[in-house]
Amino acid sequence: MRKSESAPASADDPRTITAYHAHVYYDPAKTRDRAEGLRERVGKKFPHAKLGRWHDELVGPHPQAMYQIAFAPEMLADFVPWLMLNRDGLTVLLHPETGDNYTDHSAHAAWFGAVLPLRLEVFARK
Repeated sequence: MRKSESAPASADDPRTITAYHAHVYYDPAKTRDRAEGLRERVGKKFPHAKLGRWHDELVGPHPQAMYQIAFAPEMLADFVPWLMLNRDGLTVLLHPETGDNYTDHSAHAAWFGAVLPLRLEVFARK
């Protein structure tokens, strides 16, 4: 293989990661104010991060109210350490986007704070 050619990415190759999602969990009655503060700080410090909608009701595999922060792989080294130190006690699920939702939300996931039981049955297995 010549230097200008590259091998196709395999399932265990980090090049399959197209983006990352951080799901910030909160309790609408008790911790939404902290979640709002974190969201504002993320928006100011990381303007290229995409802030998703508020979900006070359960959605997808998520067992608690949450919003999502989507960001490019190039932001990982700056954003994740900042989020670890600035999550204000909130639980956060971080996962890559590889095209396999089940594995991305389970085997490939990292938790900051409590590990919550996801409802993975919402993802159809191949």
